[in-house]
Amino acid sequence: MVRTPASNALPWSIAAIALLALVAMIAGQRFGRTKPSDDAPPPASGMPVTQGRAPDISSMTPSERAERLYDRIMSAAERGRVDSVRFFLPMALQSYAELGPLNADQHYDVGRLAEVAGDAKLAAAQADTILKSQPKHLLGLLLASRAARLKGDARAADAFLKQLAAAEPVERARQLPEYLLHQNDIDGALTEWRSKGGK
Repeated sequence: MVRTPASNALPWSIAAIALLALVAMIAGQRFGRTKPSDDAPPPASGMPVTQGRAPDISSMTPSERAERLYDRIMSAAERGRVDSVRFFLPMALQSYAELGPLNADQHYDVGRLAEVAGDAKLAAAQADTILKSQPKHLLGLLLASRAARLKGDARAADAFLKQLAAAEPVERARQLPEYLLHQNDIDGALTEWRSKGGK
């Protein structure tokens, strides 16, 4: 029996179709998978929050939303997740802007967000706002020190830490809510100052 050109091509056609089907199947699996990440959209309300996903903030008050985003960004910054910081930062700043006039605690939060974003000017502005009305406010002095260090001004940063250490006993006695909320930040700054020989 003599083979025709068509019969010779048949096995190659079948092989080519099988290869294309395999490639299509692999591509479908890859593009069909969702990769969890910190920047994934928030889950629906009531759904369990898995690690790496943002919580549902749509039903929160503006204040709650701002605080939740602040915590989210600071946690991401501590873990070195720069992409997550950049992703959530505009939402956080917008949430604080919607609150109207900010209190000292909220100015500190905005300043810390500016710090992790590398914006020394905004961080310093928030510190100045706090210190303008309360010159010995611990969070204002702490934020001013951080902003100065971000600018590369170590002398000014240490000067604010010195003021912080001097004001701390009297200010702590006031037992302001923001001092309790950011107690670790204050204690860390005092430890830093004392490690440099400050008293």
